[in-house]
Amino acid sequence: MQFTGALRVIVAVLMRPMLWATAVRQSVRLVPSHWWKTSPFLPVPAKDYIEFRAVTQYGGDHGSVSLDPHDVVDYLQWCREWNRSRS
Repeated sequence: MQFTGALRVIVAVLMRPMLWATAVRQSVRLVPSHWWKTSPFLPVPAKDYIEFRAVTQYGGDHGSVSLDPHDVVDYLQWCREWNRSRS
């Protein structure tokens, strides 16, 4: 995902405080084990995983698909509701 695409997703989530905890929880779940051992040395989901999810969602070729911020917000809302229903 390109920097501008990631920024649009971050802004979309920041505008919805009720999703902040869910976004952090999902981010932690998606971060690979021992993330500090490989470049870019940041706790971010694996690029291959994000590309795979984008291609399976939108179709197209690897590397040419970017996430729609509205879809990320919808996903986080679904996760929030799912977690609440299981409590």
